[in-house]
Amino acid sequence: MQLPIEAPATVFEAFARAAASHGDNPFLAVLPETARAYGTAAGEISYGEAFARIAALTDAYRVKGYGRCHRVGILMENRTGFFLHWFALNALGVSLVPINPDMRAAELEYLIGHSEIVAAVVIASRQDDVAAAAKAIGRDIPVVGPDDEPAAIHAPAPQPGAPDRDSECALLYTSGTTGRPKGCVLPNEYFLYAGHWYATVGGLIALNHGSERMLTPLPVFHMNAMAYSAMAMVTTGGCLIVLDRFHPKSWWASVRDSRATIVHYLGVMPPMLMGAPEGADDKRHGVRFGFGAGVDKALHDPFEARFGFPLVEAWAMTETGAGAVVVASQEPRHTGTSCFGRLGSELEARIVTDTGADAGVDEPGELLVRHAGAAPRYGFFREYLKDAEATAEAWDGGWFHTGDVARRGPDGAFHFVDRKKNVIRRSGENISAVEVESVLMQHPAVRQVAVAPAPDPVRGDEVYACVVSEGASPDSAASRSKIAADLVAWSLSRLAYYKAPGYVAFVPALPLTSTQKIQRGALKELVAATIGSDQCIDTRALKKRPVQKAG
Repeated sequence: MQLPIEAPATVFEAFARAAASHGDNPFLAVLPETARAYGTAAGEISYGEAFARIAALTDAYRVKGYGRCHRVGILMENRTGFFLHWFALNALGVSLVPINPDMRAAELEYLIGHSEIVAAVVIASRQDDVAAAAKAIGRDIPVVGPDDEPAAIHAPAPQPGAPDRDSECALLYTSGTTGRPKGCVLPNEYFLYAGHWYATVGGLIALNHGSERMLTPLPVFHMNAMAYSAMAMVTTGGCLIVLDRFHPKSWWASVRDSRATIVHYLGVMPPMLMGAPEGADDKRHGVRFGFGAGVDKALHDPFEARFGFPLVEAWAMTETGAGAVVVASQEPRHTGTSCFGRLGSELEARIVTDTGADAGVDEPGELLVRHAGAAPRYGFFREYLKDAEATAEAWDGGWFHTGDVARRGPDGAFHFVDRKKNVIRRSGENISAVEVESVLMQHPAVRQVAVAPAPDPVRGDEVYACVVSEGASPDSAASRSKIAADLVAWSLSRLAYYKAPGYVAFVPALPLTSTQKIQRGALKELVAATIGSDQCIDTRALKKRPVQKAG
């Protein structure tokens, strides 16, 4: 599957077509809670009104010399202006560089220097920070607010010609969970194909044209909200409701008040929602399905039974876009098994072991993917900016190496196991950190947990659990030891003995990305900093192989 010949050439053109067909339909909705958080007005903006504002912005940017091969940084959180500036810049062939609002000096300096943005559009509270970061690295760029007139730039003249599907649309940086962020160069085709895929994939996530209302708490600087959510609604003339963030206590009120028909979720959300008391309103909503990844397999079926709609698990990466997306949109979905679906006709995949051989049925290995047909990179990122070596390594042998460990069941369904670099190898046994985290998260004393390897002179690696306690952090050695022992006993009752934590460290917070993923690189540093401290309890002696009964 590829874009049809008559499909638009740019993201701006896709929006212009939507405005022409669905001018009176709402494009964006801002709920009162989000409006209060941002100090803006609540309400809806139609496709027609948005198009008029985008056209005015386009003219203002054009007058100031913005055009093809320029990049502009955008730090706007989840505000309406993000989309208006994105589409206006896209009309001129300018690439958008979304800036994570949680970034601080060193991170901003790296992004500004690496991306070579010519200007930045930034909310008032962060303008000084961005300007200082640019100055620190000797970059002379204007930093203006979302409602300010575009500033003149000190940059080479834009390249001639009109932008097309191959033109750079955005530069998205990876989460940095295992290393320094890489800049993924994403052409217009990447976003157009994501919208087309979502609009046509069907099954449990089939979209109705002109009537869907999609609610997402995910950050718009991430590919899920920016490519899938936004482009799916533009492609079908639906309404996008973007929250400032996920609010567990008011989530269902937001779902009902927004009249959402679709919600996008992260794996951290279902446990929080399931933790609230059951009520008569649990199924009083219009949601047909949730689309996301990482739901705790133990909570998958209970969540669907309680709230009355399927959580449809999917797999993709910033690098793959919709060029290689797998989704459990057809039954059987194998809920409760970390299944993320089967291959569509447009995708090819392999699972390979550490020896490079194809894995057998239910044998874990690294997931390799590519688009089917003559264009294996169709719909993917173009390259890692300024890193041809990393790009070539990712595509070694003509397959994109995902770094994710998966297994394929007898019926062809794919099941997620873990990140390849996040597997703990203890005494010859491979242990999934995600699996251990999932079990520990079900203990009432745990609010958040992250598991990583710790060096062990005998076993190679030992399981190390960093725990954020539910309620007050244990303030005495005795209470820490008791909770740690309880966690080990809990694990031993649910997992093979070798998977139980050999160390439990009580920490005030975990290193997380803006999308609530664990920063695995920073987690290793946290392990090194806490092992042997008063906050760390050595529980290795509690890991006992169970005595097998005779007979």
